[in-house]
Amino acid sequence: MQVLLRQDVRGVGRRGDIVDVSSGYARNYLVPSGLALEATAGMATQSASMKRARGARDAQDREAAQVQAATLGGAVIGISARAAQGGRLFGSVSELDIVKAIKDQKGIEIDAHKVNLGEHLKETGSHSVSIELFDDVVVAVTVEVIAQG
Repeated sequence: MQVLLRQDVRGVGRRGDIVDVSSGYARNYLVPSGLALEATAGMATQSASMKRARGARDAQDREAAQVQAATLGGAVIGISARAAQGGRLFGSVSELDIVKAIKDQKGIEIDAHKVNLGEHLKETGSHSVSIELFDDVVVAVTVEVIAQG
C-alpha cells in the first residue's frame, strides 16, 4: 500500500515521501496516528510541496546545528555525582543528565535522543560522548564526572 508521510518515520521515510508499506501497518498505525495519508493519484503535487518545505527547513536546521557544533566542539562538560571510594557512582549519568549539564554550562538545548551514549556512565573520570546534532553534523564532547563530596 502506498502512503504519503505527514511526518518523519524512522525506518520508513521522511515527511513528504510516498512510500510502500504493508497495508496492516498503514491501517493500524500510520493512518490512525496521523503520521500518513493513503496515497492517491493527485498526491504527487502535495508530496513535491512537502519536500520543498522540508528542504528549506533542513537547510535552516543544518546551519543551526553547525553553529552549535562550533560552540560544543572539544568542550568539557562537568557533572558531579555521588560516588564511592573507588570512583564507582551510586547511580549513573544518563543522556538527560548530560543534556541538562550542557544547557546549564553552555546555554544550548539539545534533544536527549541526539546523545549517543552506549550505556550510562557509572564511574568518575573523563568520558568521550558524541552528539548527533543533525544527519551529518556530529560533535564530540568530553564529559568529566566528578565525585561529589
